[in-house]
Amino acid sequence: MISKPTEKLKYHSLNFKLFFKAFWKVILIWILLVTFVVLAIHFHVDKTIIGVAVLAFGLASQAFIGLLNIIALIPFIGPIIAKVLALPIYWLINSVGYFLSLVAIKKGYKKEVINYRVLTVVFLLGIVVGYILGKIF
Repeated sequence: MISKPTEKLKYHSLNFKLFFKAFWKVILIWILLVTFVVLAIHFHVDKTIIGVAVLAFGLASQAFIGLLNIIALIPFIGPIIAKVLALPIYWLINSVGYFLSLVAIKKGYKKEVINYRVLTVVFLLGIVVGYILGKIF
């Protein structure tokens, strides 16, 4: 039984050490990705190139899966969020939304696209919150 405050601190610092030992690669990859994005924006690199580079590097290094694993470690709510973010229908709805946005922008419906994207984001957040509340209660 842990009773002294210093023993509790040692216990928690041991857990943080284990966490960083287990996820040091994911943390390093995300630090590199964020650094790349900040430097690329600072040097006015085209946003399309930044997006493609981050997507390619993130997929090749499995950075997105690692981040999802870290999110899943959050007690009680983390596994639920991870399940929702892993649902194929969630990604399908979002990708169809982006595709339709591109078509609508080319046809000149800029204001409508903004309203549509806001509604899509609210809908997707509603799915996440509804799923979490449904699992909790």
